[in-house]
Amino acid sequence: MHIGLFFGSFNPIHVGHMVLANYMASFTDLEQVWFVVSPHNPLKEKTSLLNQNQRLHMVNLAIGDNPRLKSSNIEFGLAQPSYTINTLAHLKEKYPKHRFSLIMGEDNLESFSKWKNYEEILKNYSIYVYPRPNCNSGELKNHKNVILTEAPLMDISSTFIRHAIKNKKDISAFLPMPVWQYLDEMNFYKK
Repeated sequence: MHIGLFFGSFNPIHVGHMVLANYMASFTDLEQVWFVVSPHNPLKEKTSLLNQNQRLHMVNLAIGDNPRLKSSNIEFGLAQPSYTINTLAHLKEKYPKHRFSLIMGEDNLESFSKWKNYEEILKNYSIYVYPRPNCNSGELKNHKNVILTEAPLMDISSTFIRHAIKNKKDISAFLPMPVWQYLDEMNFYKK
C-alpha cells in the first residue's frame, strides 16, 4: 500500500489539514494518508503545544470513520526531538510491505535543506507538495522525487486558530465539528 505521511503538530487539526489530506487521498496515487502527530518539531517552540495525546485525540475526532485517513502516534515512542529520517526508518522496519511518501507544504520544501539527512530522504522517498501562499518552492521543486500537486491553496494555520480562540472569536467553521466541540469543552487555547 502507498501511504502518504502528513507530519505535523496538529495543534489543533483544522479544516485546512482535512482538505489537504482528502485531496492527497483522492487526487494522487496515494492510497491512504496518515496524520503523523509530532510530539515536538525541532524547528518549533514546544511551549505552546497541547499534550501529544490530546492532539492525537483531536486528529482521531477529525478523521472519524474515513477509511483513507489514519492517525499515527509512531513518534511518541521515538527519541525527542523528532527527526523525519528516524521516523521513516522506524516505519519502514515496522511496515515493510508499505511504500511511504511525504506530504508537505511548499514552505517546508523551501526549508527542506535544513532537515536532518534531507538528501537521503529526497533520494529514497517521494514528496507530495501542496501550494502555500507567497511561496516559491526553490530549487528542489525540479527534483525527480518532488511531486507538485494542485491541491487547493489553504491559508489557515493552527496559530491563527489558537489566537482566534484566545481572542474569543467564533472559529467553529475552521475546525471539524467534533474537534471544535472538544476544544470548547476542554477550554483549550482560551488563555
